[in-house]
Amino acid sequence: MTSTTRTRLVAGLLALIFFALAGATSIAVNASASRGKLVWTDSAAENDPPQVALGIAMGAFRGLFVNVLWIRANNLKEAGKYYEARDLASAITKLQPRFPRVWVFHAWNMAYNISVTTQTREERWNWVNQGIQLLRDEGIPANPNDMLLHKELAWIFAHKIQGYTDDANGYYKRRLAEEWTWVLGPPPPLTAEMKDRKVAVQRYSDWFRPITFAPDKLDDLVKAMPQAGELVRELRDRVGTTPDFELLRRSEFARELSLSSLRYKFEERSGPKTAAMMDLLKDPRFADAWPALLAHVRKRVLIDQYHMEPDRMLRDMEFYGPMDWRHPASHAIYWAARGVELSLPRFNEDNRKNFDFINTDRITIQAIQELARSGEIYFNVLDFLAGNDQFYMAMPNVHFVRTYGGILESLVERSWADTDKRAYSFYSAGYENFLKDQIRYYFRRGQKDIAEKLYSDLRNYPHQNMNDPERPFIMSRPLNEFVDREIADQEKIPQVAVSETTGALLGAYTSGLLAGNMEEFRAQIEYAKQFHRFYMEAQAKDNPLDIGTSRMEMMDKDFGVVAGIVFAQLCSIVPREEAEALYARAPEDLRVYAFDLLVERYKKEIDAEVAKGGKPFDVIYPEPALMAEHRAKMEQQAAQMRAIQEKMQQQQR
Repeated sequence: MTSTTRTRLVAGLLALIFFALAGATSIAVNASASRGKLVWTDSAAENDPPQVALGIAMGAFRGLFVNVLWIRANNLKEAGKYYEARDLASAITKLQPRFPRVWVFHAWNMAYNISVTTQTREERWNWVNQGIQLLRDEGIPANPNDMLLHKELAWIFAHKIQGYTDDANGYYKRRLAEEWTWVLGPPPPLTAEMKDRKVAVQRYSDWFRPITFAPDKLDDLVKAMPQAGELVRELRDRVGTTPDFELLRRSEFARELSLSSLRYKFEERSGPKTAAMMDLLKDPRFADAWPALLAHVRKRVLIDQYHMEPDRMLRDMEFYGPMDWRHPASHAIYWAARGVELSLPRFNEDNRKNFDFINTDRITIQAIQELARSGEIYFNVLDFLAGNDQFYMAMPNVHFVRTYGGILESLVERSWADTDKRAYSFYSAGYENFLKDQIRYYFRRGQKDIAEKLYSDLRNYPHQNMNDPERPFIMSRPLNEFVDREIADQEKIPQVAVSETTGALLGAYTSGLLAGNMEEFRAQIEYAKQFHRFYMEAQAKDNPLDIGTSRMEMMDKDFGVVAGIVFAQLCSIVPREEAEALYARAPEDLRVYAFDLLVERYKKEIDAEVAKGGKPFDVIYPEPALMAEHRAKMEQQAAQMRAIQEKMQQQQR
């Protein structure tokens, strides 16, 4: 055998060995890529950044190229060049759609970094919303089971929108409330029966269930209900809309307009399409078709535009409580809980470091706290569109108190940081603080029996933290002393200010007006007024970005407005006899807030009773002498607000 032959044999043998090693390495690399979800895109779209086409063209060197882009994007972000970093991050998401952290980087950059560099609240909301849409509409569909993306999306809702660290947070809340008024319509109106948690959950479930079980396809709906097809044709020909989000917006706007005392503000500006929509809503031919069509369209919009699952939303409402989807915390719960649920089947001891259950679960529990503190929303979308930006009030929703305690044990079981072997548990601390909030609120509402029950639960909580040496003394104090001590420690916190003010007002109206105890009424009103004044003086600083509001305002600066709104809403949810008693005993400055709402709710019903011997509406609910003046004042305030915002926007252009 010649040396040349031997060389060829050795070379061939080495080649076979290297091919075998390459094959084995390729299998390992592919397996690692699969575990890390690093799946590459193979083609560039027409509007993709040029880096996408270049990365694809580099073939095997694409990974190195992406690393360079990633380092460059991070350096640009650190240098404050957020827009350039956004463009590079967009390219990386195209090249590495299965790499969750690049989606998080991109969304955080838009929602937090770029948003605060803009000059108007509308621009800020646009960037925050873009961050939400990137995760919800692109990142999660590309990585449907990834917990990190769900956690980050939930955090934007819970912190950026529901929190109060951003000067424009009040505007974010109102815009989200407006958007979801169009998507789902207003939730069920509160009634006296809904004081019972089971009744409230059932009402919300019954309200949402038609959406969940609506036909998936329009053709299926039309086959089952031919008049729905006729309605779709009428909408297309007369209004120019198809079954999509725009139909929901136009139909809900027309419905709100037809029922509202604010109609006069919009009639001059409303065009023929709005008039046609209102005619179709009243057309008896479509009485059955409208609910069926809207349920179908809402279902398709939730699935196709918002990438949400209606059946999961229904399950969440049945499990967590009567969630108002106009509230940011409801969305935080949905996405955080979804991320955990989809991750649990893939979790084991070998991959536990890949799953951040603790922080994701904490977002869920924090969102439940927020719903307990502010889950009862009063928001008039027409008032908001008319320029009255301040009409957004979020009051405590007591139905989520039980939710917190009900899910706590299951969350503790998943948390390595909250075992009984540890001296301090974050979940226990959070639950204790939550109970303290609720004790204060019920005490101020005058429901001292419930406050005492919660105080007993706090004292006897089996997982309580014992790191506070003053705890035994604090817990031994009578209820009223305990409440006073708690208020002194937290009176500048927004949620405490809202719960104390609204709780005292509700106590004034129920224990005072309704019970005929005017001394109690005056005492509670005075307490609410003083607490409101103290908080506004301490925290309600001027907000140059969102004129007319302050970053930590959480309720109207005008105590009369707060008192009036709470009174009006109470009149709308109690039985009619109690509403009549409240209205009869209330002073004029409260009646003016309730009158128009009572007209909408009861006038038609009461007028129909006159022929049977009933009293006329004007006798039961006489129009306040200052009603015209009140309406003019509200309109003037809204006009001033619009003028200030328009001037601000012109200066910033």
